[in-house]
Order: sequence, then C-alpha cells, then structure tokens
Amino acid sequence: MTAEQRLPLRRALLSVSDKEGLVDLARALAAQNVEILSTGGSARVLREAGLAVKEVSEHTGFPEILDGRVKTLVPWIHGGILGRRDNPEHVAQMKEHHIAPIDLVCVNLYPFSATVASGADAETCIENIDIGGPAMVRAAAKNFQHVVILTSPAQYKDFLASLVQGGTTLSERRDWAQSAYAHTASYDSMIANWFAQQEAAPGEVVLPEVLTLAGKRDSLLRYGENPHQKAAFYRDGSKRFGLATARQIQGKELSYNNLNDTDAAFEAVAEFSGPSVVIVKHANPCGVATRSSLLEAWEAALRCDPVSAFGGIVALNRKLDEATARQISTIFTEVVVAPDADEAALELMAKKKNLRLLLTGGVPDPAAAGLVVRSVSGGFLAQSRDNGHVSLESLKVVTKRAPTEREMADLLFAFRVAKHVKSNAVIYAKEQATVGIGAGQMSRVDSARIAARKSEDAAHAAGLKEALTIGSVAASDAFFPFADGLESVVAAGATAVIQPGGSIRDQEVIDAADKAGIAMVFTGMRHFRH
Repeated sequence: MTAEQRLPLRRALLSVSDKEGLVDLARALAAQNVEILSTGGSARVLREAGLAVKEVSEHTGFPEILDGRVKTLVPWIHGGILGRRDNPEHVAQMKEHHIAPIDLVCVNLYPFSATVASGADAETCIENIDIGGPAMVRAAAKNFQHVVILTSPAQYKDFLASLVQGGTTLSERRDWAQSAYAHTASYDSMIANWFAQQEAAPGEVVLPEVLTLAGKRDSLLRYGENPHQKAAFYRDGSKRFGLATARQIQGKELSYNNLNDTDAAFEAVAEFSGPSVVIVKHANPCGVATRSSLLEAWEAALRCDPVSAFGGIVALNRKLDEATARQISTIFTEVVVAPDADEAALELMAKKKNLRLLLTGGVPDPAAAGLVVRSVSGGFLAQSRDNGHVSLESLKVVTKRAPTEREMADLLFAFRVAKHVKSNAVIYAKEQATVGIGAGQMSRVDSARIAARKSEDAAHAAGLKEALTIGSVAASDAFFPFADGLESVVAAGATAVIQPGGSIRDQEVIDAADKAGIAMVFTGMRHFRH
C-alpha cells in the first residue's frame, strides 16, 4: 500500500469517555455503510441518537464480566484490530476463528486525571484506570498500516474529510498512531505519578526511581530564547493558577521569553497577601511593592528601577482596576498578568494593541508542592519547588541590636523577594517596597554594589538628593561568606540585614554588623535561584 493510497472502512469500534462529537462521527460512518461496534455509555448515546449499533458482547459472543473490567479483552476484538490484511496467514487465521476485521478504533480513556482532581478516594481512582482502552489504542496504533486510531475529538474533522474522499492515507494513519502512543504514555505517566505520591506525606514531593513526564502541547511558539531555536508551550494537566489557566485577552502572540518572564513575575507576586505589584525584566524582578492599593503598589514598584521596567512584565495579585491600568499604560510594557480585570481596565488596555493582557482566574499558592525539572546533558534534574517560607518566629537575632518592628517587616518582605531573584541576590527594601535589586552576579559584593548604584540612579531620575537605599534593610539569598559583602550593604545605607547564616565566617560578619551598629537576623533557610 502506497503512502497516498486510501483505506476504505467496513467496521468501526467506538468506545469513548469523552462523548464530544461522537454522534456526528457515527452518523458520517453510517452514511458510508460502516458497521458500528460499541460498548456501554457510548452505545447508549448512539442508540438514543437513532443510530444502529452492535454491542461488542453481541459481536464477540462473549459477555462483559468482572463489573465491566473485561469486555474488549478478547481475541475477536484484538484479532480484528491486529490482524495484518496483507499477510495470508493472518487472513486465514482470522477466517478460521471467525474474526472480523476492525478498520477504525475510536477510543479515549477513563477520566483518571479528573477523578483524582475531584478528590475521590483511592479505590475510586483505581477503578478509573482504563485497561481495555489502552490495549485497543496500542493495538490499533501498532497496526496503523491497516487500521485508523482516533483518540481525541479534535481529530474527527480531519478524519471525516478523508472519509468522504474514499478513506485515510498511510501518512494520516501514521500521524494518528503517534498521537495514540503519546495519549497512552501520558495516561500511564499520570497513573505512575499518582501511585508514587500515595505514600507521601501531605505537601511532600516524591522522586521515584523512574520519573515520567507528560504534557500536552498548547501552542507552537515563534521561536525559543533566540530565533534559531524551536519552542512550544506544554500543559501538564495541573490546576494551579498561572500560565496554564491564563486567557490572553489581547495583544500579539506570546513568545518563549514572554512566557518565561511572565511565570517568574506571577510566581513572585503570589508571595504577598496585600495588594502587590512585581515588575520583571529577563526573569528577574526589577521592582516589587506591597501597598494598600494596586495603584500605590505600582508606583512604588516602578520607583525602584524605572529604566529596567521599560519593556518589562507586570504581575498583579489583585483584579486590575482602571486607575492602575491607566498608569501601567503610560510606559511600554510587554505583558500584564492578573487574576482578573474590571471592564474599565479592559477598555483602557484595549487601546494598547501590542500589549498582551493575561487573566488567570486566580493566584498560585506559593506554599503548594510541585516539581521543577531542568534538562542537562544526557538527562534532567528534578527537585521540589522552593515553597519554603520564613516566619517572624523562625528568625534568630545574632547582633547586639535587634531590628525594630518596621525593620523586621521590611526584612521579611525583602527575603521573600530574594527568593525570586537570580543568585547571587541582594535586595534593598524600605516600607514594603524594593529600592535596589542586585541579581545574578558571581560575587555577592558585586550584587550589593550594583543594587546600590541602581538605587542612586533611580533617586537621581526622581530628583532626590540621596539614594533610595538610605535607611533601608537588605536581604541576601545566601550567607555572606566574608564581611566585605556586609560592609557593602552598610555603605549603601542599610540599617538591618536578613540572611540565612551558616558560613564558617559568620562571627566575622556578625562582628562587622555590630561595629556598624546595624541589626542582623539569620533565617536558617537559603533561597538560591539559578
């Protein structure tokens, strides 16, 4: 059979969990005089639509048994799917055993993922593990030269277009076979990961001996980080608010870098309970603030680094209102992401044709467990999401002077920001807003100095006489290995410091803080972000 030679159909087996488009598909088959076999709910839906259907048990002469666990796992079904029409021995054996060929298998599987997501108990989840379905899907895909396999309603349109032209081509069937194996692989991956988590404590992430990953392609992107790289966005089926739940209301197509930066911004803004704004550029925050309103938070976040904010990503943890939208629209912004937006804000943003506006329906839970995966040469690294948080009670004052109440609040704020800044990270904050951010440097001293210098630039742009870091607090994502980093922070005008501690030179750093008369607390928790 040549690649373009079309395969006519005589018999089809339709047994689907997702009934979308099923009746229209069956009607088109019936119009072509294709015999329809079916089971259970699918057969009932087709009969109610007035279509002639033959139950699988009638076709095989063998009843459904074991509460429906066994209904298609019989030779008259699998022989009809797997038999090669171009193999004389197969044809003879099928005739000898009264096995009729099945030319189309349309199957999608029990809703295991939805069952788990509903909070069902383990027994119910196990009963929603499909056995016969995956077996038929894999059998039909293996014999794609002679059998059509459809696993999604999204495939019906192309299939029906081929049906009216006399049948499907080999290349079409090969493509559907690939999709079928991806479908069963994804299904088994979900089940394997569910089993791995069964013995885990609440919130714990298990790293099994064999880690399976599955994602459904949402969209092909124009390119990756650079134009010569290919890229796509895949959904993993999780229900956590963020990119996977976002609706793009307006604007140009999102790029790989847009998506990466938007995720970084939205994860960061989710850390804060009050009305907050995070501005991100190249995956690093360049302004973060919490205030009594989004508009005030936007103004404070922008003040930190207005130069870097140009062409950045803006994330909000509250519904976007008209006043905030009006101010955001005064500078060039690539993406605005928020849980929702009011009508006035939507109308205002619509005037910015190139701005992408994403509404997610909610804010991600920063404490939720999850897996972070990164490819490396020959494999990939996997770790649990950094959902660690420090509290006031967990801090240890290590200097002679303890932080004031205001300093302590700013220290906790700054350390939450540091969690989302590339290492080495040093953050200056004042009154629940960043006033200087140093990111991604090989030396922690350089991060401290760069943040201070950018603060001076921002102050100059605002017409202020002194750097914004004067009277601020400072946070470091990891310990200061030497006193020079601490001394740089003091020179910038910080009056209190928060850091993990744990260096063999901690006492040297503590002594430097006491000499400068500043307060310092240890968290005991590090937030490297590479």
